[in-house]
Amino acid sequence: MSLCADRVVVVTGAGRGIGRAHALAFAAAGAFVVVNDVSESAAHAVAEEIGPSAVVNTDDVADWDGAGRLVRTALESFGGLDVLVNNAGFLRDRMLVTMSEQEWDDVVRVHLKGHFAPLRHAAAYWRAVRKAGGSVDGRVVNTSSGAGLLGSVGQGNYSAAKAGIAGLTVVAAAELARYGVTVNAIAPAARTRMTEGTFASMMAAPESGFDAMAPENVSPLVVWLGSVESGDVTGRMFEVDGGRIGVAEGWRHGPVVDKGGRWDPAEVGVVVRGLLEGVSSSPVYGA
Repeated sequence: MSLCADRVVVVTGAGRGIGRAHALAFAAAGAFVVVNDVSESAAHAVAEEIGPSAVVNTDDVADWDGAGRLVRTALESFGGLDVLVNNAGFLRDRMLVTMSEQEWDDVVRVHLKGHFAPLRHAAAYWRAVRKAGGSVDGRVVNTSSGAGLLGSVGQGNYSAAKAGIAGLTVVAAAELARYGVTVNAIAPAARTRMTEGTFASMMAAPESGFDAMAPENVSPLVVWLGSVESGDVTGRMFEVDGGRIGVAEGWRHGPVVDKGGRWDPAEVGVVVRGLLEGVSSSPVYGA
């Protein structure tokens, strides 16, 4: 019950689905929670469910000034900020040949900029605290996706944004370590308004009574990552769904051939095919 006692947590997109589950789980672990959602009614419903340890913020997290107000809400309401959980997002699924510029821009804005802007304002606060001689035990938990790790047919905009979040996570982890902040990411799978079509065949709970697609299954990992116990874990991507927690392995240096000089294009084919022998890759979702 006291894993996150008195820690101040911001959860974006907390009005419904996974974000709501995170907010409730952090509150149950003793945290003060800023419930952020652009739906005022949804945000207030979650805050009322939590009680006096929660406040509401309805700013657009992809708006620079709005993200700043979100961080200030935590500071003014609870006197600090310990944990930022970037969760807000939506879908505009379309095959690339029919995707509009607006559908691309909207998804990249909400997911990628919607992670960067709150992170940037939170990081500025933590840096200021450290420079003033204070102590920081900050946590950031970003939300990527299997689509960002492996790609997903019909979700080029979403996959690109979520892959960007994965890249942002490792850079932020490296840059913010000096201020006492860890940055990790999750790639969750759960039943939400965004995924109801994807997981339609898994909607009903099995006879065992364990609903593997319930959003609440994702939150225990996020709460732990937001706690003081997780200070030695940073720059990691975790896949989480049902009762499973896994570590995703990203791009890394693989086989290499060094000629010691410039290649002739005619030489490259046999080299590339040789490098690819025995090197497997996971298929794109939906391919």
